[in-house]
Amino acid sequence: MTQYEVVGIGNAVVDVISHADDSFLDIMGIEKGIMQLVERERAEVLYAAMNDRTQTPGGSVANTIAGIGALGLPTAFIGRVHDDALGHFYAKSMQDGGTDFVNEPVAGGDLPTSRSMIFVSPDGERSMNTFLGISTDLGPSDVPEAVAQAARIMFLEGYLFDKDAGKEAFLQASRLTRAAGGMAGIAISDPFCVERHRADFLRMIGDELDYVIGNEAEIRSLFETEDTELAISQTAEMCPIVVCTRSGDGCSLIREGQRVDVPVTHVVPVDATGAGDQFAAGFLYGLATGRDLEICGRMGHICAGEVISHVGPRPQTDIAALFKNAGLA
Repeated sequence: MTQYEVVGIGNAVVDVISHADDSFLDIMGIEKGIMQLVERERAEVLYAAMNDRTQTPGGSVANTIAGIGALGLPTAFIGRVHDDALGHFYAKSMQDGGTDFVNEPVAGGDLPTSRSMIFVSPDGERSMNTFLGISTDLGPSDVPEAVAQAARIMFLEGYLFDKDAGKEAFLQASRLTRAAGGMAGIAISDPFCVERHRADFLRMIGDELDYVIGNEAEIRSLFETEDTELAISQTAEMCPIVVCTRSGDGCSLIREGQRVDVPVTHVVPVDATGAGDQFAAGFLYGLATGRDLEICGRMGHICAGEVISHVGPRPQTDIAALFKNAGLA
């Protein structure tokens, strides 16, 4: 069995990316700058309205795992796709990118492979319209025991908390990895997801995980407070490693009471898609390779800075070379 440095579990979503100005968004009734869920019929209308399309395998944690894989570490992704054209595209693209896609496409059933129509504005904002499809049906039976046990780091996607089967899959994956001597953690993903499942999030962070990654809004939502510092400290009391990304203010990282704040170099984004996902890739790469917290944070910033310099949620530059240029190799 392959030994994996990082294994992710999350939604397997094909991203379909197009450019659109604010006038187009208004005409189509698309709310700018957020992710909203759409039904199948709406997804088909939006897809047909796209002028230019770039199709890539996506999903938040899948993007992170692909970024780590591109840096040369052995990685795998646990996700659910349908036995259709997009599902086979997704599985093959992950494999071609260096990450093992460990689940066979699912034959039968009514739900197709998940997809997200992403409209990128001239200011770099992305407006995501996601049809979840089959990916949210992921459950414990989709978690290969041997893969979870072979992971040094398991990374979970908070979006999957919206179904009980997803929560059970997370518990199974986390417990298998930790029992085998690895670490497990979660990307909070969305403050609205926390609103729906706060007690379950807090229980899992406090009892089942070794690290948690979220932005300011997500961390605050755990404790229903507007005080970011209070929320960070409360999270750190529950979990050994806490990472809070703070947009233009960099990031704050705490490991067993030791805190570092890492500033960020400001850049104008071409497309903000995937910034948080690739920050997590840099951070987890640093964690997997034994770097200290400050270096992990700096690696996260470099990865996020690269991905917002072009369209698409995954790196297009040699990130290892960027690390070397920054003195982090």
